Amino acid sequence: MLVPIRCFTCGKPVAQDWDEYVRRCENGESPKDVLDDLGYTRYCCRRILLSTVDVMSEVSQYKIF
Repeated sequence: MLVPIRCFTCGKPVAQDWDEYVRRCENGESPKDVLDDLGYTRYCCRRILLSTVDVMSEVSQYKIF
């Protein structure tokens, strides 16, 4: 699944912070602290980043045509 460009509910852009969010979470930082630091206070925007699963690396292995 691709990272959504905007929040489905309020329309705030969220995709620009995806790489930093993933990098900081992989370094052991709490997702709550990362989202607070990035300025995501609405629960609708937070759920977009928390629930997105990046499977493009797995899907791109298969050739469609």
